[in-house]
Amino acid sequence: MKQQQQDFKSKIVRFKGIAALLAGAAFLFFGCEKNNIEKIQAFTAPENLPQQEATNFETLFTDSGEVRFYLFAPKLLRFETEGDPFVEFPEGIELIRYDSAQNVVSSITADYAKQYEKEDKWEAKNNVIATNLDGDTLKTEHLIWEEKNEKIYSDEYVKIIRPDQIITGIGFESDQAMENWKIKNPKGTIFVEVNENEQPPADSTTQQPEEKQEITPGPGTLQFRK
Repeated sequence: MKQQQQDFKSKIVRFKGIAALLAGAAFLFFGCEKNNIEKIQAFTAPENLPQQEATNFETLFTDSGEVRFYLFAPKLLRFETEGDPFVEFPEGIELIRYDSAQNVVSSITADYAKQYEKEDKWEAKNNVIATNLDGDTLKTEHLIWEEKNEKIYSDEYVKIIRPDQIITGIGFESDQAMENWKIKNPKGTIFVEVNENEQPPADSTTQQPEEKQEITPGPGTLQFRK
């Protein structure tokens, strides 16, 4: 009789051990499954997915019936985040500005851009190039355009290439047409001389400008106004 009671108790202990093991395995399985589901839900949450998507997108912005801007982007993604909707251009952007006579007065290209709709602000990154009507070319890695205030600026390294000089520095401000601009902390200016009357060599199609001299200005800003 005692032997039967001991065998019975032994079976209960073994059963409890197996039950605990199964319960632990179930907890681990469902815990992992829950974590994976939460990760998937977080990744696929509505705020992380674009509400609109377009490829080879192009459009015209008009004012009083006149075309003011032309926009082209290989890819457009629009997000409806709470209180702060934005449009992303992950594959770059080309933006051209026109005057009232439909002449091109400035342009901006970049490998990445983002439009903050609520703030009327654009951000361009990576290989940003901006040009104006006078042939000045700005190169930088980060540029902000405040559409409402009609100004562009950068706090990073910039290079401005003009027909007769190359100017470098840190920090840049300008109107959106790049007619009146300044470099906050100029680092150097290289003057170049181009001989328009000299014919290029027979095996060359492009005349390279000749470097004339380099000037490193002191503290202050370098400004250009038309």
